[in-house]
Amino acid sequence: QSQLVESGGGAVQAGGSLRLSCEASGRSTFRMSAMGWFRQAPGKEREFVAAVRWNGGGPEYADSVKGRFTISRHSTKNTVFLQMNSLKPEDTATYYCAVKHLGRDDFSSWGRGTQVTVSS
Repeated sequence: QSQLVESGGGAVQAGGSLRLSCEASGRSTFRMSAMGWFRQAPGKEREFVAAVRWNGGGPEYADSVKGRFTISRHSTKNTVFLQMNSLKPEDTATYYCAVKHLGRDDFSSWGRGTQVTVSS
């Protein structure tokens, strides 16, 4: 069974911080090449936030979060973190963890999401 479980969402005021975690297990860990975060705000399409490759290479970030968000991975577990600082109301969204597998160009395993709400 493929499973991605996100945690760490919540409600904060603008300027605050949150740290999201995502643990992968089961088939979602098979031939992993990258893990990433996406988000979807009400009435908007899902958008890329950040990703980290599993076999080296630097992290990638959306322009809207560069300098504020940091993605990292646990050294031994199939876990990825997203440290979000200087949060803005426009960061309000459901944040989804996703896995990219070797041989595929897209992220094909997805978590159920965790809500982040930033108030002004």
